[in-house]
Amino acid sequence: MRGAAGALTAVALGHTLWNGLAEPGTALAFGILITIGELARRDPRAEPGPGDRRPAPLASAGALAYALLGQNAGQPTRHGVLQIVVVVVVAALAGIVPHIARGHGPVVDHVARRVLTVAFAAVCFQPLYNSGRLERLGQGPYLVLFLLCLLVLTALCEAVLAAVLARARTGWPYGPLLRDELRAQLGIGSAICATGVVMALGVAGAGLWALPVFSVPLLLTQMSFHRITAIRTTYRQTITSLARATEIAGYTPPGHARRVAALSCAVGRELGLSERELTVLEYAALMHDIGQLSLVDPVPDGATAVLPAAEARRIASLGGEVARQTGVPAEVAVVVERQAEPYREQPVAARIVRAVNAYDDLVGGDRHPSGSLAALEELRLGTGHDYQPEVVECLARVLARGGRDRVVPVPPG
Repeated sequence: MRGAAGALTAVALGHTLWNGLAEPGTALAFGILITIGELARRDPRAEPGPGDRRPAPLASAGALAYALLGQNAGQPTRHGVLQIVVVVVVAALAGIVPHIARGHGPVVDHVARRVLTVAFAAVCFQPLYNSGRLERLGQGPYLVLFLLCLLVLTALCEAVLAAVLARARTGWPYGPLLRDELRAQLGIGSAICATGVVMALGVAGAGLWALPVFSVPLLLTQMSFHRITAIRTTYRQTITSLARATEIAGYTPPGHARRVAALSCAVGRELGLSERELTVLEYAALMHDIGQLSLVDPVPDGATAVLPAAEARRIASLGGEVARQTGVPAEVAVVVERQAEPYREQPVAARIVRAVNAYDDLVGGDRHPSGSLAALEELRLGTGHDYQPEVVECLARVLARGGRDRVVPVPPG
């Protein structure tokens, strides 16, 4: 996919250099808009996830508007698909350079996805417009219906490309990734598509002055999302810091909660959990040992997996009460308090936390000198009552692909 985007860019650049830039003023205006949108993008490291989902909504809307531009102040435009690709690529790269200079620039996938999505929209629109077929639709409901259908197809193209690139980058299952991308299209994605169409129609009637008019609301919305992202990041760091309380108090080994959270999320991805379910899973995994703070005598090495069932359930129940008092979502507290129950009575997240916690307890001690294989074998022996077989096998596959030390850790608070 990166190769296809690169080849398309090379062909478009050669064609534009040979034939010249049509309507340079219009190209410059949209290029500046896309560049500003890229400069205003959020830090891609602010939230964990499979990739940069909607990193620059203003730039995306501007690129889509240029692809769907048929007239400028009532005058027909002459730019084609290849020029659209060139303008989008040059403007996106210009906006990305400052981010790269600060050390957290986006990966090549971001530009490749933008190029292919915009090229798809332009190929669907520009030939029909230049041939005069769209003029036969007039300005009535048929044109609106055509644009709506084109927006749906473009959104689907964006979701498919994003999921494919995330799959190649992370190795996570494609189905859940595509599902999360499609859900994202219902939110800010639909606003971006609608704004791009409104921009194109506004420029067609009022000229380039319509660009700043329709850009300001989306830019303000983007700034609001920045603040929401910062709040979520701070909340996540608070949960991570709270989870370290058991380590600081000496109840659990250093890094235990973060290892369990990182490995639980990897198993959850393997099982196809959505991003919201993964967030609940991560918080619950971070706080799964919080109940040990209520104990008078700490469990040796914090290894609750080897405790009698009644004692493990009591500690889990205490953990659920502590979690509720911290103000975390109710689903997180439920997972924490039910992690020691038989797996048939547990929600999926609790099954994952129980299995991964037991694995880390077994590997972390010196009871299994042969390491992870012996720990997995013991988990398999407990699949009749304690651990769900599917969860254990997913854990084995995750470990086989990367090993325990290669699972991306949850950053400390």
